[in-house]
Amino acid sequence: MFDLHRLRLLRELKHRGTLAAVAAALSYSPSSVSQQLSQLEAEVGVPLLEPVGRRVRLTEQAEILVAHTEAVLERLERAEADIATSLTDLTGTLRIASFQTAALALVPGALTLLRDAYPRLRVHVTQNEPEKSLPALLARDFDLVIAEEYPGNPNPRPAEVEQEDLLEDPLRLARPGPTAAGSPQSGLPQPGPTDDPLAALRSLADHPWVMEPEGTAARHWAMTLCRSAGFEPDVRFESTDLLLHLRLVEQGHAAALLPDLVWGGRAPTVPLRLLPRSHASRRLFTAVRRGRSRHPALQACRQALHRASLS
Repeated sequence: MFDLHRLRLLRELKHRGTLAAVAAALSYSPSSVSQQLSQLEAEVGVPLLEPVGRRVRLTEQAEILVAHTEAVLERLERAEADIATSLTDLTGTLRIASFQTAALALVPGALTLLRDAYPRLRVHVTQNEPEKSLPALLARDFDLVIAEEYPGNPNPRPAEVEQEDLLEDPLRLARPGPTAAGSPQSGLPQPGPTDDPLAALRSLADHPWVMEPEGTAARHWAMTLCRSAGFEPDVRFESTDLLLHLRLVEQGHAAALLPDLVWGGRAPTVPLRLLPRSHASRRLFTAVRRGRSRHPALQACRQALHRASLS
């Protein structure tokens, strides 16, 4: 029978990419990880790693082993969830990763609900962009990830991950200038009957823009939207910090595309315009590893996030 600990090291190598990354994540030395994997190769009787420059990659047989290891670990996580369900109190640590606007607008309220209902549950929150946190979920660095999906840019859906919708977050064009009068119901400006979302975008074709960095889903969506309006935006400012985006709009330095969550329930401070219907909102969701969704701590966290999103 193969050693499960060594199989997990092989799985870690697949997800983290290098022996050094595996060693750092698990507090081992690289030589110790290499020695354990060499012993696993001896157990299996075939090569599991092959050199590629200064790195290594998994052989076909190693990939087979990792697939079986994933199934074993999923079953063990189901066992852990069943044990937790049989208990009368929630304890232990729940590790959450969230991107900035959800961390500001949703997570504090959810934490309050969890603290009041389960005072012995320790919740650890890390602010992280989905591009990093979702792979880290598979690597078991987090238990739950709050992530986003922009219109026309669907995320990959690995079989090892279970997603659950959280909310639809409207996206709007934020223009420099005095704040327009808001709706008494939503606090957000309402369009007039002749408003043309593409025309509003084109009116800012020669204006500086602030967007998220290249390579992010938000940047790809924003560039696609501007090009659909017939212009290439002059992106002078790049940041994943949407509060910085807002400040640059407030000070008249840039136009931006902002989600409603950035206001955190407050009245908008800049004029807002609706976007074309096909680009009007982003999808927020929670993600957990397959086999963990029945864990009572994760169920409680998802329920708390849903309640926070409605408040």
